[in-house]
Amino acid sequence: MQLKTTPCAEQVLQWPTTGRHILAQYDASTIIVYQAYRPEIGHFAATRGYFGGQFRYTRMSWIKPNFLWMMYRSSWGRAEGQEVILAIRLTREFFDSLLEQAVPSSFVPERFESQNAWKTAVEQSDVRLQWDPDHDPSGEKCERRAVQLGLRRETLAAYGKREIVEIIDISEFVAQQREFTDEWQSGRLLTPTEEVYLPGTETASLNIGLETAWGIESKGTR
Repeated sequence: MQLKTTPCAEQVLQWPTTGRHILAQYDASTIIVYQAYRPEIGHFAATRGYFGGQFRYTRMSWIKPNFLWMMYRSSWGRAEGQEVILAIRLTREFFDSLLEQAVPSSFVPERFESQNAWKTAVEQSDVRLQWDPDHDPSGEKCERRAVQLGLRRETLAAYGKREIVEIIDISEFVAQQREFTDEWQSGRLLTPTEEVYLPGTETASLNIGLETAWGIESKGTR
């Protein structure tokens, strides 16, 4: 396992319990996002370091920085077509640029003056934004919201072919850890170490409606 891990039961105590937050594993220059694919696509990407082969650049592709949200969506690697779980390292600069471009997948009256204005923004943007209920390891819904970003057109091409720093196949790790999902509070379940991520620009934070204001320490926010 090439990612840092921590018992999930310990991490939950440090995470916000409500609101819109990006939970992710990151360092000074990079951030991890997750995707799940069928073996033909996942193995191609993991061995070559980019997306190609049977991967379709004509469709929207969703990335998720939150490991548990990816596990919920893929049923811990058991969902059909999502057997290979990939941890994809991106530069924070590129990830933040996606946040700056993102347009909500549904109409937000506080942000757009009309439905038509929102529809125009959706059409012009290559990045779709969606906040969904996060889930604990056993699949129970949380009050906290998890983010996912849909990429298409030129932005998807940049992501899949040029902007990826590293692709790690973590399917074996996922298979090992899913045996402990029902007893995750015992401390046996390990998950990638994640903290609240604050984008490097105020524009990105405001654009996606983060709960925590840009530049303010998020630790202790509940």
